[in-house]
Amino acid sequence: MFQDIAPFCFHNEYRPREPLATDYVYFYNKGRVLLENKDGNLSLPQYSTVFEAYPETTLELTYLLSVDETAVFLSMQEAEETANLSFQYMNVFREQKPSWLAFAGATAAHLALWYDARRFCGKCATPMVHKSDERAMVCPACGLIEYPKIAPVVIVAVTDGDRLLLTKYAAAASYNRYALIAGFVEIGESLEEGLKREVMEEVGLRVKNIRYYKSQPWAFSGSLLSGFFCELDGSDQVTVDTNELSEGVWFDRRSVPVSESTFALTATMMEAFRTGEI
Repeated sequence: MFQDIAPFCFHNEYRPREPLATDYVYFYNKGRVLLENKDGNLSLPQYSTVFEAYPETTLELTYLLSVDETAVFLSMQEAEETANLSFQYMNVFREQKPSWLAFAGATAAHLALWYDARRFCGKCATPMVHKSDERAMVCPACGLIEYPKIAPVVIVAVTDGDRLLLTKYAAAASYNRYALIAGFVEIGESLEEGLKREVMEEVGLRVKNIRYYKSQPWAFSGSLLSGFFCELDGSDQVTVDTNELSEGVWFDRRSVPVSESTFALTATMMEAFRTGEI
């Protein structure tokens, strides 16, 4: 899956240092990121490239993360596009190579969005400052401390013997492939309770025998995905919530669409069912 970058090692602990020439810089601007075009492949620019492109700019950088010993830093400053540097939306990281840098870029995007949303204290509106000893923002006036936020999401594979329920989103223009039921867990719910609610709301079915499968960090929605397989409990009559979905269809195991990759947890789970792993 997307986070599987071995033999490279991802370090999310907060260990700030001065940037090296080979480190990378994430320039954030209104939900977009500044990327360098290297022979047709878009990539985060290295610090040396940024330094050469903006020689008169004093860079204010925040340490984000490292892969092995290569770090990624964040800049919230405005930057002009150049012949080789242009702003792109973060979904570009889904297709970027090498995979370790794509994962680092997407994770950096998750943190950039959080930093951008924590410029001011949500309690007293005072400008927030960086906490020096950990990854957090602190209010110098009231002392409120904010840590990075992760939203829990369940990915649900509903099975009925050798059948798997697949759905399509109502917003087909954004994603028109078959997928599994998915949804955010609400406050006060367990993962299992959120799963049952989402299945009932989206397709009108009851489920039982819930079994955890795998999890995946998903920076594109600031989420942690938890994948579950479960069994149909009762009627198999699908009642689709048309606000969320355009289709809800039972597929025989042999007819489940072949996933082009196991980049995402949804595709991994569909392939596990299709091949008989589950």
